[in-house]
Amino acid sequence: MDALTEGYVTEDGRRIGGVLMEMKNITLRFGGVVAIKDISFDIREGEIRAIIGPNGAGKSSMLNVISGFYHPQEGEVWYKGGVRPSMKPFEVARQGVGRTFQNIALFEGMTVLDNVMTGRLTHMKASIWEQAIWWGKAEREEVHNREQVEKIIDFLEIQSIRKTPVGRLPYGLKKRVELARALAAEPSLLLLDEPMAGMNVEEKEDMSRFILDVNDEFGTTIALIEHDMGVVMDLSDRVVVMDYGKKIGDGTPDEVRSNQDVIDAYLGVAHD
Repeated sequence: MDALTEGYVTEDGRRIGGVLMEMKNITLRFGGVVAIKDISFDIREGEIRAIIGPNGAGKSSMLNVISGFYHPQEGEVWYKGGVRPSMKPFEVARQGVGRTFQNIALFEGMTVLDNVMTGRLTHMKASIWEQAIWWGKAEREEVHNREQVEKIIDFLEIQSIRKTPVGRLPYGLKKRVELARALAAEPSLLLLDEPMAGMNVEEKEDMSRFILDVNDEFGTTIALIEHDMGVVMDLSDRVVVMDYGKKIGDGTPDEVRSNQDVIDAYLGVAHD
């Protein structure tokens, strides 16, 4: 086996493993509009994988294919060594794929703690009757889930707002709460849809630090969409670049940065 098949060690000592998920010749259409055209790439265990491209490139559509919101007309999604059949998003979540959203999707009237607790739903096995009387298995699950959530709240440094309704929080903290909820599910693969969107410089620095810490301390594989190229180049192990639904680049940040097709796409250079 070659080094890419077996995995490798990054310059900063992080271990990147074998392929966790692979997109094989994915094509997605909406009527006559082709959002994704014959794209293939993989995501390896332990890495931070960025998906970038100009507006309308198909990045969010690709993330929705990965998370099960969209089902491609052509191609296959391979996950943990096997073809993933057509699934609903909650079934994909049960397989260990968590995500945040470009537009924050939290329960505004609920507290931070209660929002993060909803991320534990895939770990709740007790029946509705056991939960209703809070007895036996339901009680044990509740205690364990609460302990896990409190650890995440401490990890993301949001202890001081844990009892605050989410609707009262500033934008940057809401994004952090959404990250906490995704982490509460203990995902093997975490999908981040523009985690820095709308943030100021200080908030971006904080979020970048937390993303790196999640990857390093939890060993969580991360795939993210982000428009801030500085953030992408600093955080990512590898980058796949899309433009008009096609893949135009794939490699390390340095390789992508020097790719003429990528440069042209971002600078708007027309080809003869």
